[in-house]
Formats: sequence, structure tokens, C-alpha cells
Amino acid sequence: MAAGDVLNTRALNRATLYRQRLLQRGGDVVDTIELLVGMQAQNPHDPYYGLWARLEDFDPGDLSRLLVERGVVRGPLMRATIHMVTARDYISMRPDLQSVLQRVFASTSFAKDVRGIEPDRLLNAAGELLTSAHLTRAELAEALGKLFPWVPAASMAQASTYLLAVVQVPPRALWGESGFPRWALAEQWLETELTHREAPDRLVLRYLGAFGPASVADMRTWSGLSGLREVVNRLRPRLRSWRDQKGRELLDLPDAIYPEPDTPAPPRFLPEYDNVLLAHSDRSRFMNDLAPEGWVGNLLVDGFYAGSWRIDRGGALRVMVRVAPTKAQLNELETEARRLAVSTGANEIEIQVGSVD
Repeated sequence: MAAGDVLNTRALNRATLYRQRLLQRGGDVVDTIELLVGMQAQNPHDPYYGLWARLEDFDPGDLSRLLVERGVVRGPLMRATIHMVTARDYISMRPDLQSVLQRVFASTSFAKDVRGIEPDRLLNAAGELLTSAHLTRAELAEALGKLFPWVPAASMAQASTYLLAVVQVPPRALWGESGFPRWALAEQWLETELTHREAPDRLVLRYLGAFGPASVADMRTWSGLSGLREVVNRLRPRLRSWRDQKGRELLDLPDAIYPEPDTPAPPRFLPEYDNVLLAHSDRSRFMNDLAPEGWVGNLLVDGFYAGSWRIDRGGALRVMVRVAPTKAQLNELETEARRLAVSTGANEIEIQVGSVD
């Protein structure tokens, strides 16, 4: 697996696939969401596909019930992107990520638009409105516009959903349902105060448990946090150090498991946005020279990006394989496609195989 202290690309691939439950399925919904430190969820149904790829017998209704019962929530977190996390993880993680949301918001045109109002005045007003009702961003903009007509209303609503601790509430993201995002104050929705703040040390350790081994740049790419070099230096006595083939330092938990690089990796259908493909500054452990073509989902064959898939409006599962799979890989892919079709109710399967020069 390793030559001295160097990990090659396949070793990194298998190590991360193993801890992501993409080599072998296992666990339950809550356990897996917490293992992954949340799931990217700006596409409301992406977490369902991500869990389907990782769990042996995943029932979408289980995740929908957790959303309704407030065991899991969706809100802006890492990189200021909508993520699905368990309620207890939101409570512990959201305060540490406030600086990320503030910095990202400050880089937007919305921040320039709201300079004509004191931030506390705006956020207090937005908080009172969201205490009274769960509002879409458009409804929040309309209400704020009546209070502060000299400030662009849409930008005030954007500021509120960036800078307040908020979540999107059901029926948004329930399986088989749709609707505009409605926002609620997290403390009200979860019936608890977000007063507990940890140093980001624990977040870094959990990231390594889900995505390691990884560089400081990888940690920053995933979280959006700054100042992580200092955090890593503080944690260094508790970490194991490697190098990749380009000489960059990679850090990991000392008890992490490293499967052999030739460990078989079954084909996996991942959603359009899955953090396993987005959580590293250097994505070469999964990605290759093929550029995703914009279909709904990403296909892994032998652990690496190999094409994409979608379910079209007619209910057919369309799969585009852009590498030349072996006969055994194609058989596994067909089996996995049938499994996905059963889970999603797809009425037809079409697999196209083509190589890219």
C-alpha cells in the first residue's frame, strides 16, 4: 500500500472509500450522516441517493421521518452550503462555522447592498419575523422591505439566511415532495440554544475520520474555515503524517484503517453533489481527466469517476459510462443499476458505454 511514508493515489482512494462506506455498505441513517459529518444537500434529494449508495437496506421514508421529527436538519454550514446534519451535530457545529458564513456573505454583492442598515438592527428584525412564521426568502424579503424600504429587500433576506442560524423546514426535502424552501430559526425549530462553542479541533478530527488522509488545504476546502494550520499544529501529536506522491503532507488519525490498493471497489451511483467528490483541494483520489457532463449523478467504477446517470422525466434510469469497463465491472454495474431502479421506482434502465479520447 505505501512505499515508506508515501501513499499513492489508489491507496488514498481506497482509504477514503472505506471510511465513507463506499467499499462495503453498513450502518444506519443517523450513524452514517454523523460519520460523514453531514451530507451536502442543496439538491434536496441528494442525501437520499448518497445514503442509498452507502446503506444496505435504505428506506427513503426513514430519512423523511427524521426530517419531520427534527432528528436531522438542513441549513447553511460548511462552505456556506446547505448541508443535512443530525440535530445534535447542528447544535455543536453551527457556532464554529459562523465565521465561514460571515466571510462568504461579505464577498457577495448582497453585502454591499445592506450597508445602509446596522447589521444588528436587520438581523433582530429578521429574527422576529422568523419567530412568528416559517418564511420563504421572498416572503422574508417582502416583510423586511416594508420595515426598511431604503435597503434592497432581496439582499436583506439573503443577509438574514447567511448570518442567522437558520434551517429549511419540511415539506422541503421530503422524499417525493417539492416546494419552495421555508426558513426557521434553528433555536426555535430545535428547541435549544446554540450557546455551546467548541474549538474547531473536534471538527478537524471528524473530517479526517470521514475523508482522510488529508492536507490542511483539503480541510480548508471542505469546511471553509481559516486558521486551520494553527489547529493542525495543536493536534499534530495526536495525528499520523504521510506524504502523497507529489510530496505534500497528509494527516490522519493514528488508528485509521488502510485497505490494500487492489481491494475491489464496487460501482457506486452517487448524487450530483456528494462531499466525497468535493471535500479535497486535490480531487485526484477520485477524479480523473473526465469532466462531469452535468447529469444528475456521478458514477464510480473501480473507485474512480467513470460517468454519470440520471432519471429522466419518463422515469427511465439513464447511465453513461465514459470509460471501458471490464466484463465483470459491467455485470456489477448492471446489478447496481437494477438496485437503484427498484429503490427509485425507475421503469427502465439504459446503460451506454463510450470512451473519451
